[in-house]
Amino acid sequence: MHNADHSDAADHDAAVDAVIEAHRDMEGPLLPILHGVMARIGYIPQDALPRIAKALGMTAAEVHGVVSFYHDFRTAPVGQKVIKICRAEACQAMGAAALEQRVLAQLGLPDFGTTADGKVTVEPVYCLGLCACGPAALVDGAPRGRVTAELLTGGT
Repeated sequence: MHNADHSDAADHDAAVDAVIEAHRDMEGPLLPILHGVMARIGYIPQDALPRIAKALGMTAAEVHGVVSFYHDFRTAPVGQKVIKICRAEACQAMGAAALEQRVLAQLGLPDFGTTADGKVTVEPVYCLGLCACGPAALVDGAPRGRVTAELLTGGT
């Protein structure tokens, strides 16, 4: 397993370097680089931040600030299935808090995050624009209204 981790790190370094090289000469290259790394790897590894910063003449703290500001940038792998549960007021009025607790309990998660087997990631989102159909969620990017915990988790 240690070799696989090292291989993944080497693959990630190569992917990050390729993305940096493809975008570094753009005007305002940081966001395109971050999006490129997300597209290639699925998340932005922590050890990529200083590599990106150095290539752009920035500090790692500056790059981290941008990554942490935008909620769509991830710094850890996500599950094969991603469930985003709406926490906006209209969905809360329709039982989103109880839904959230049932989903987390069914998946064995103490809070938002990814299951130990890496199959499902559950995250909050703040308004999907489906206010008339609450509670709402995004399942792998597809909006769903009037959701139940069983619908979101497959009844697990």
